[in-house]
Amino acid sequence: MRIEISEKNCKAGEKLIGVVEKKVSKLDKYFDEDAVCSVYLKQEDKLSKTELTIYYKGNMVRAEVCGDNFYDNIDAVLPKIEKQIYKHKSKIESKLKKDAFLEKQLFFREEVLPESKLVKTKTFTLTPMTTEEAVEQLDLLGHSFYVFQDVQTDEVRVVYLRENGDVGLLIPKKA
Repeated sequence: MRIEISEKNCKAGEKLIGVVEKKVSKLDKYFDEDAVCSVYLKQEDKLSKTELTIYYKGNMVRAEVCGDNFYDNIDAVLPKIEKQIYKHKSKIESKLKKDAFLEKQLFFREEVLPESKLVKTKTFTLTPMTTEEAVEQLDLLGHSFYVFQDVQTDEVRVVYLRENGDVGLLIPKKA
């Protein structure tokens, strides 16, 4: 697995990069060599944010953590990512290494998780609008996301409320 580290508003020292690479490389047991692990280190005021995204065979697994320092964050984000791998084990097992689940988990101690199931289906009409209008609708409805049709491109877009209160825009693209 290839590990890529990027920073924003901070400079990771050699010691931090070494720790990140050493700990993240333990996830190699799940993925083949063509997988890419992107580690994003971002300093926001006094908070350190660590995002870990693993891209493999057209899929991805992602987790993020905010804390006081990057060293504690890497210790907190690894159990989260491993929990996601195990949670979706039956869905993604064919895309991971053949012996990925033979050994015990490295970071997360498995707990019995309830099986997710589809309980409701909604149908709605996509309304052509600008992104700004979609953000207004998001705010008016009080939802965490809003799906709309971009008036300029006729493509589906999603605006969503981020953890920090800002709004994000998702633009799907075909693989």
